[in-house]
Amino acid sequence: MRITGRRVVTAALALVVALFLGNMVESKSPKLSGFDRIISDNATRVLAEGRSTFRFDTFGDEDFWGGTLHLNQAIAGSDLGGVGPGVSPRTALSVGLKVDVDALSSSLISQIKTGAVNLDSPATTLALLKGNAVVGVTGFFDSTGHLSSVGIQCALCHSTVDNSLAPGIGHRLDGWANRDLNVGAIIALSPNLQPFADLLGVSQDTVRTVLNGWGPGKFDAELILDGKTTGPTGSSATLIPPAFGLAGVNLHTWTGWGSVTYWNAFVANLEMHGKGNFFDPRLNDAAKFPIAAAAGLGNLRIDEDEDRITPNLAALHVYQLDIPAPAPPAGSFDAAAAARGDALFEDKAKCATCHVPPLYSEPGWNMHTAADVGIDDFQASRSPDDGYRTSPLKGLWTHTKGGFYHDGRFATLDAVVDHYNSFMALGLTDQEKHDLVEYLKSL
Repeated sequence: MRITGRRVVTAALALVVALFLGNMVESKSPKLSGFDRIISDNATRVLAEGRSTFRFDTFGDEDFWGGTLHLNQAIAGSDLGGVGPGVSPRTALSVGLKVDVDALSSSLISQIKTGAVNLDSPATTLALLKGNAVVGVTGFFDSTGHLSSVGIQCALCHSTVDNSLAPGIGHRLDGWANRDLNVGAIIALSPNLQPFADLLGVSQDTVRTVLNGWGPGKFDAELILDGKTTGPTGSSATLIPPAFGLAGVNLHTWTGWGSVTYWNAFVANLEMHGKGNFFDPRLNDAAKFPIAAAAGLGNLRIDEDEDRITPNLAALHVYQLDIPAPAPPAGSFDAAAAARGDALFEDKAKCATCHVPPLYSEPGWNMHTAADVGIDDFQASRSPDDGYRTSPLKGLWTHTKGGFYHDGRFATLDAVVDHYNSFMALGLTDQEKHDLVEYLKSL
């Protein structure tokens, strides 16, 4: 075939364009060297370590949940070496526990789809634990196959699943608040609650009553600090918050307390009962935290070689800060109304005064008194600084179940907007309130 001059020119131009584009790509993604490469490699490694810690590290807390409280015995049931009826998958799902579909074999997935799996047998629950498929829970088995202990992870409360296989069974969604999880009811299954009874100075029956009063999606981290069990809306427990979208946000939890990594240390040591070091002299305030002060919870010390928590805090922090707030599903809000609501958020409704975009919290000390937000100070008074944090709003659509504010006192976003419209005398019309809610759903 004869090559014409036009074809030669065209080929040459194509080569020049290819080389030019190749150089552009290379210039945008230069090869890293020296300390830049060290930083990049470290980021990749630490992120992977943090994900593993968040999902699978018990921090040695199985010695408490299994070794002391014997929760493993209640899960197994008397027919499988434990006590009582045991916990079937159906029961586990009913109290909000989730199953990671990626930990299941293809054959088991097929059996679940066809209904061939016995969801009413504790033996099935143990099989799921052996496969490390229960989100946030690790089972420990002895040489005979009996469930000898059980431990929990961060993911128990702060992960859920997408229900892609069945309700409660799907791919992990790290950072999402598990508003289905009935933490109190799960702990109340423990045959031995005497450690909590001794700490609180009450009977085990009273402890069980308090725990069963929390309800789905709630947990009371301050119970072991001040012993308070009831608040203005009933139980003193608060809603489980999300653990995503926290990069750039100062302070963590509804009432501040400290940074994300502070709260990780607090929860891993005091709530999960892992093995580590923890220091917060504020807990020595016997007037505010009588139980914590008496028990010395503000200064926990352990030998460095036995510390299972402190070495994991850095990577865990990095992973949590890298979890983005998920975007709302297409069609889940009225885009036109949301656009109008955006303008209201920034101006008439005064939302952006505190929920500053794009963090949707305040840069700096993001705390307010109860009077600032027009509510009681019960929960605020249980924290060191007697205030409420300006919670970031991105991903709000993922945790609508259970209501809004720290205790779910407002059942809907409409109720939240009504509260501020009244409290701040904003003068919003019904249409403006609707538009503002649609904007909040779009974040």
